[in-house]
Amino acid sequence: MGEFELIHRYFRGPALEAAGDVEAITLGIGDDAALLQPDPDKQWVVSTDSLVLGTHFPEHYLPADLGYRALAVAVSDLSAMGARPLGFTLALTLPQVDEDWLAGFAQGLAQAAEDHRICLVGGDTTRGPLNIGMTVIGQVAARKVVRRKGAQPGDLVCVGGPLGDGGAGLAVVLGETLPEQLSDAAQDYLAKRFWRPRAQCDLGLELAGIASAGLDVSDGLLADAGHLARASDVALHIRSDDLPSSPALQAWPEAQRREWMLGAGDDYVLLFTLPVASRSCLDVWASQGFQVKVVGEVVAGQGVWLDDGQQLVNMDSLAGYQHFKDTTDD
Repeated sequence: MGEFELIHRYFRGPALEAAGDVEAITLGIGDDAALLQPDPDKQWVVSTDSLVLGTHFPEHYLPADLGYRALAVAVSDLSAMGARPLGFTLALTLPQVDEDWLAGFAQGLAQAAEDHRICLVGGDTTRGPLNIGMTVIGQVAARKVVRRKGAQPGDLVCVGGPLGDGGAGLAVVLGETLPEQLSDAAQDYLAKRFWRPRAQCDLGLELAGIASAGLDVSDGLLADAGHLARASDVALHIRSDDLPSSPALQAWPEAQRREWMLGAGDDYVLLFTLPVASRSCLDVWASQGFQVKVVGEVVAGQGVWLDDGQQLVNMDSLAGYQHFKDTTDD
């Protein structure tokens, strides 16, 4: 099967090309490049992710799950900046043409495109070791973009949902020894949280123009909080007792839960700072079903502190999630 037949068979059609705002796509797949038309007074937001076998996902997987995950984790970067998703390109490197694999991958990709309301607008395919490159494009009003820089002393530190599911989900996916009290339903939930995370696009749109700073939790709460603190030149005080977790995580001992919630990564919930003057938004968001939780405060200084300053987190050690790090590198 040639490149153009592969693209036509698996990546053309409304499931991918019309999954989002087609009015913003002036020209999609089929020419040398795509044409997108931004709304007046809006800025483009562009982010690229690369997923490598054994580094960003384990060797045993369902192609549909991989297709979903590849797009969802890329779109999460748009939500972190308060942007509305518009289009994405896919650069797919394959060791060989496997039609069953392609059919499954395209099905998961199409489901993620529908869930996140984003259109496939182009890309490339080539032969080589498996690698998935995603470039996502969104738009946001120029004065409402959410950046890592901007947090001020007195702001509230908030997260958009439960933490630690990414670490626990990886344990389930890798077939590690699990607690006896972990139900089948909980295992399914955690595996889905790893393979099919939902980027918090709707919450990101709510935060645009309101949050003083923000990003998504991909490298781990402490590491990502460190990125925000460093960019904003402030300190973050985080209360570990206030960190939200899912019922499924309760099957593990407290020490393991805490480790995953603080450092495992792959949660893809939003971490942001909220001016106290906007605190009333918390009630509004709760009424809309968002699981936003206040977990600390921004103060003058540097770094990330746990539990009201009783423990200073070493900023030099905040490497974050290491994605199946090869221990021979240590």
